[in-house]
Amino acid sequence: MSVSMNTATAKRTAPVAGTVPKIRVRGLKKSFGENWVLNGVDLDVMPGESVVLVGRSGSGKSVLGKCILGLIQPDEGTVEIDGKNVAQMPRRERDAAYAKFGALFQNGALFDSLLVWQNVSFALMSARGWKADKAKKLAVDRLRDVGMDGAVGDLFPAELSGGMQKRAAFARAIAASPEIVVLDDPTAGLDPIVTAAISKLIQKIIKDAGATALSITQDLTVIHNIGHRVAMLYDGKIIWTGPATTVEKSGDKYVEQLINGRRQGPIPTDVV
Repeated sequence: MSVSMNTATAKRTAPVAGTVPKIRVRGLKKSFGENWVLNGVDLDVMPGESVVLVGRSGSGKSVLGKCILGLIQPDEGTVEIDGKNVAQMPRRERDAAYAKFGALFQNGALFDSLLVWQNVSFALMSARGWKADKAKKLAVDRLRDVGMDGAVGDLFPAELSGGMQKRAAFARAIAASPEIVVLDDPTAGLDPIVTAAISKLIQKIIKDAGATALSITQDLTVIHNIGHRVAMLYDGKIIWTGPATTVEKSGDKYVEQLINGRRQGPIPTDVV
């Protein structure tokens, strides 16, 4: 999987036409104690579309991503994958729906006791029964895709820097050629060169493989490089959606304050 491609072409690629969203969230609510983190989230992500989720720190973006992935059980509302409510699926069908996903978590979440290549190919070996030699070869290829030497695969995560762990976690997210990727801060902590490479790889996954992407990031460069559409989460709800190309001049005072880093605006300055 080479990451070389035309950036301008990739980021303008339109989502696949159709009426059934790849991901549909309706009325999603989640509280922790008396704190309602999500309070009625509605969001659609169409097949082949790349949606970027933005919002202030602690607004519930990661919680929403984990609800979509089935890692957190919402208190109310529904999550549909390809038009089907996952909560109402039989176990086998639900497992198949979640097998369509690749995920990158905010902190990487690599398994400390496994070698890096075993982390990258974990789903292929555990869920698809791949043999170690075949799985390791693919893992090495994916590590190279994210700018790492294949020899890194024989190290443990603790032997890597934070940025290298992030790249390894991204390699794991794309290892099984997923239909849907959920990426939580995919370029956080990476230098500009690696950030550009990761952005191009995300573009390639969306364009060439027809994957659907939901990414969480505040990085404007990444938003413009990988996003078709931006959605802003505030006060537990999606308050604005629009084209990534217009996010800096959206006309929405909340979005413009967040994106442009302004202290003055409707968002309290102590949490910006």
